[in-house]
Amino acid sequence: MKRRVLVTGGSRGIGAAIAARLARDGFAIAVNYRERADAAQATVAAIREHGGEASALCFDVADRDACARELARDLESGGPYYGVVCNAGTHADAPFPGMSGDAWDRVLTTNLDGFYNVLHPLVMPMIRARQGGRIVTISSVSGLAGNRGQTNYSASKAGLIAATRSLALELAKRGITANSVAPGLIATEMLAGAPIEELTKLIPMRRIGQSHDVAAAVAFLFSDEASYITGQMLGVNGGLA
Repeated sequence: MKRRVLVTGGSRGIGAAIAARLARDGFAIAVNYRERADAAQATVAAIREHGGEASALCFDVADRDACARELARDLESGGPYYGVVCNAGTHADAPFPGMSGDAWDRVLTTNLDGFYNVLHPLVMPMIRARQGGRIVTISSVSGLAGNRGQTNYSASKAGLIAATRSLALELAKRGITANSVAPGLIATEMLAGAPIEELTKLIPMRRIGQSHDVAAAVAFLFSDEASYITGQMLGVNGGLA
């Protein structure tokens, strides 16, 4: 039986690339989505077409009760997960003086509370399975250096790194690793309308990253070769500090 991995926000962009790459590496993937059932099913279909195993799982990572309910149901039918990729996230950019309370709450609730909402129901089943495991959270270069107009986003992504490092200390003796991957500028919907030529000049490698660049880093952290790496943050940013 293939080891199961949940990828939150796995229907599009970076999440879909991670799901496809981990499926290629032999994991059975649960593709979480919130609204875009069509995109999730397309990701699942693409994985299956290449001989992988995948299914779609609908819940909002910001909704604690929904996470607990749907994950309990999923665990009952499929058993514990070997790994989790916390990729689901959102942004609501604005200069801080003009940032609404709703924009702050929505970003923090999804990006940071989602860490608790998803992982809390899954960690004890992973421990009880006694098979080790992998947890990877997708942070951001904004969580390291900050970014104008992204006080909420930067706070959530910095908190995600700290939470992951703390969780790594708790789970290390169980053989479960927990690491963060912090992408820089990646060609996703988040960059729609951005001045790409100007942004590219800021990157030492002089190119915008691709989703598969992030997926490769996650795949490495899921590999046996990364079994002694935990509590770390891996930047995927073309040298952008």
